[in-house]
Amino acid sequence: MDGRDYRFISLEAFAAARVAGEFAEWAEVHGNFYGTMRSEIQRVLNAGQHVLMDIDVQGARQFHVAFPDTVLIFVLPPSGEVLKSRLSARKSEERERLLVRLRNARAELGEVGRYHYVVVNDDLDRAVDQVNAIIDAEGLRHDRVHEVEAQVEVLIAQLEEEIHVFSKGD
Repeated sequence: MDGRDYRFISLEAFAAARVAGEFAEWAEVHGNFYGTMRSEIQRVLNAGQHVLMDIDVQGARQFHVAFPDTVLIFVLPPSGEVLKSRLSARKSEERERLLVRLRNARAELGEVGRYHYVVVNDDLDRAVDQVNAIIDAEGLRHDRVHEVEAQVEVLIAQLEEEIHVFSKGD
C-alpha cells in the first residue's frame, strides 16, 4: 500500500532522486526498482530508533557505504528446497519469475562473507530471537554506549575515595 508499505513514485522521479543522491540504497531487483531515502533513515535515527532493513545484497552494500555503522545480518534459508518451497507458496510468481528469484538467491549467497552475522531461518521464533540478540548486543558495544567514558570516570573517582577511606581505617 502506497505510503504504508512502500512509497510508489514514477520511474522519472526515481531516476531524478537517484541522480540527486537522495537514496541511501537503491537497486533493480527482479525487474523492479527499489530504494530507501536517506531522509527517511535519518528521521528514524534522529528519533533514537533502530533501522531494520530487509534488502538485497546490492542494497546492503550501498547502505553500508552510506551508513558505515550499519550492522549487516544475512538471513539464510535452511536449504535450497525450503527456499523454493517458500517462494512457491506465495503464489505471486509465475514459473519463469520464480526461476529468476532462485538464480538471484544463488548469486546472493556469494555475498555472505561481507556480513557481520548470519542467521539461519529454520525456525522463525529462534531466528527472530537471534536477530533481537544481535540488536541488543550491538547496542551495548563500547562505541555505541553514550557517555560511557564519563560514567567510568565517575566510578573511578568514587572508588578512589572508597579506597582512601578504607585504607585510613586500618
